Amino acid sequence: MAVLNIVLVEPEIPQNTGNIARTCAATGARLHIVKPMGFTIDDRKLKRAGLDYWHLLDITYYDNLDDFFEKNAGGEFYYFTTKGENIHSSVVYPDGCYLVFGKETKGLPEELLYANPDKCVRLPMINDSSARSLNLSNTVAVGVYEVLRQWNYTGLLVKGKLTKFDW
Repeated sequence: MAVLNIVLVEPEIPQNTGNIARTCAATGARLHIVKPMGFTIDDRKLKRAGLDYWHLLDITYYDNLDDFFEKNAGGEFYYFTTKGENIHSSVVYPDGCYLVFGKETKGLPEELLYANPDKCVRLPMINDSSARSLNLSNTVAVGVYEVLRQWNYTGLLVKGKLTKFDW
């Protein structure tokens, strides 16, 4: 099965991280969290947002961004940002890639974006400065499912069934 890596850099809101953890657990994506975080892992809001999916989650923590890049050297990184010039759906994502997302209030460091302009992707939005960005957990979900769509949902259950009726 193909491997997808989701990276949260300094997440601040426990409910967003819990929702993202649930998305990763349900899709088989690996979650990487770069500290510092704006909450503790035992935060009730975080656990509640992830519900009972925590046992399905492959999660790794890093002390800082340098620690993350050192331990994942050679990875193929795509930086999701409102400052990106590439539309998320026009990128071809390889197996093992990392989708990197910044903190809710500031996004990713501009030095990182400046150094990697061809790897900066964005989700299209209306051209109005008061619509600053989408919610982080929604953005992650859109990114994850675009990659999985490109990979033809390999390894995922793609057909459901009714539970009330025998088919």
